[in-house]
Amino acid sequence: MRYLNYIDGQWKEPVSGEYKVNFSPHNQENLGEFPLSTAEDAQEAIAAAKKAFSSWKRLSFQQRAAYLQKAAEILKANLQEVGRDLTLEEGKTLAEGIGETQRAISILEYYAAEARQPLGQVIPSVNAETFLYTTRVPVGPIGLITPWNFPIAIPMWKIAPALIYGNTVVIKPSDITPKCVYHIMNAFDKAELPAGVLNCVFGRGSVVGAELVENPGIKAISFTGSNQVGLQIQNQATARGKKVQLEMGGKNPLIVLSDADVNKAVEIAVSGAFRSTGQKCTATSRVIVEEGIYELFRDRLVERTKELKVGNPLDHDTYMGPAVSKEQRDGVLAMIEAGKAEATLLYGGEIPADEDLAKGFYVQPTIFENVSRDARIAREEIFGPVIALFKAKDYEEAIEIANDTEFGLSAAICTNNLTLAERFIADIEAGIVHVNSETAGAEPQVPFGGCKNSSTGSREQGKTAIEFYTQVKTVYKDRM
Repeated sequence: MRYLNYIDGQWKEPVSGEYKVNFSPHNQENLGEFPLSTAEDAQEAIAAAKKAFSSWKRLSFQQRAAYLQKAAEILKANLQEVGRDLTLEEGKTLAEGIGETQRAISILEYYAAEARQPLGQVIPSVNAETFLYTTRVPVGPIGLITPWNFPIAIPMWKIAPALIYGNTVVIKPSDITPKCVYHIMNAFDKAELPAGVLNCVFGRGSVVGAELVENPGIKAISFTGSNQVGLQIQNQATARGKKVQLEMGGKNPLIVLSDADVNKAVEIAVSGAFRSTGQKCTATSRVIVEEGIYELFRDRLVERTKELKVGNPLDHDTYMGPAVSKEQRDGVLAMIEAGKAEATLLYGGEIPADEDLAKGFYVQPTIFENVSRDARIAREEIFGPVIALFKAKDYEEAIEIANDTEFGLSAAICTNNLTLAERFIADIEAGIVHVNSETAGAEPQVPFGGCKNSSTGSREQGKTAIEFYTQVKTVYKDRM
């Protein structure tokens, strides 16, 4: 099947007439053809968003919310199909694909409900004749550049707040996982969203994304992806006066103290590191274990990892599917090879030998120990199923190791010591903190984002999304 761009309320062929085949990372099945759009396609979408902005922002919050709610109902009616398509094109298990689709629905429902929340403040003035208050107004047409690892949840957690607060949108999804965003566009199309309010241009970031960043019709850019690309976008967009929101890398630590339930801590580590093939910015990458239980934890971690089924993500008993692409798999393998030269490989590190997986981009879950804090696998984001194990003599050394990174997205601790749990919350340099749960995972009603080189500071999701997608307007109203 051939899919089209969605511009100004219509499905449109790309100007170039060129398409890219979307392949399954499991077996290279052809999942459809998607446009290889040009800057001209992006310009048309930006013009449509710009034209629609004035009428869309004048609608009431409740009127805008009705479209979000209707789109949520359409996605809900097609939950199984959309979740399966997500699994086919991204590679995460079917349970994860359906779960992520449900999360996208929950995000829509959450922001539809935000239509009934307070918008500003009434502030006492020094002048008795002045009614002084603040309100919030939309920014304008917004460009969204989204990644492949959460191909429906991340686009939705950008689209939904952008729309409810009165902005119009042009989205450029990842060209590796385009079909999930097609499903989003289809839901809003069937919900009869006004033309031009939401536009989608499929294609390469170097072409379509660059146009969103450079075109003066786009007033803000929200990007999730690599640090290298994110910082380039930030420099180019801010030079043009645009608001910029970046969510980038992570090197997320899990600390396991000696009083923790070892079996539970192992499950937390395995789930955080190996679910979704480790392709999460919040995935557990470094596991720091107090020396009193280090050997016990290490041995049980290896034993549990050996039990995991790596295979077809549609099979109900599969724990870990393929990497999203050959390029991604090969990058993970290259980092594993670097790890073999600088640490001790305990398990994994290879392509599975199963002939049924030969066409896919599979890699074994991998565990290293004796890892130097300066090793590449300790410092660089791998974005794959790799754990670097560290031994710490006590809490103080564990927190020192955990904070020894340029990133600061997510972190977790396993302990029954309430005092140390509270210290960890205060001491850890991360935007998201878990106690006795894995580093991955975030609910849609709370802020998402990190510190240091993981984020630009502004948060996504929850009520804080309003900070990026609106501007404050202060009003002084006096009697004549």
